[in-house]
Amino acid sequence: MLIDMRIYRCQPGRLKAHLALYEERGKAPQTRHLGEPLAYLTTETGNPNEYVHMWMYQDAADRERRRAAMQADPDWQAYLAASAELGALEHQENKLMKPVDFFAAPARG
Repeated sequence: MLIDMRIYRCQPGRLKAHLALYEERGKAPQTRHLGEPLAYLTTETGNPNEYVHMWMYQDAADRERRRAAMQADPDWQAYLAASAELGALEHQENKLMKPVDFFAAPARG
């Protein structure tokens, strides 16, 4: 199993607008290709302009195949264009992570 953890930081005061745009235009095409996320979280403490989401894959090849299909989706491309136009994102960090043997993550398809 491979977990893709993504940490995003929005410009101050822009998180709500960014998440509203994602809910309206990005969630459907993303989940169509990636399935439901393991987690999609906003911060309770720390930087109030950050959010995190995690996606589960069988392995790197599964991740590559599913993300390529998502990138080719016109609905996803339209969302990316709208997100760029909104201009709320200022930083992104991605980490590919593997669970340790002694804690098992829930099974996902």
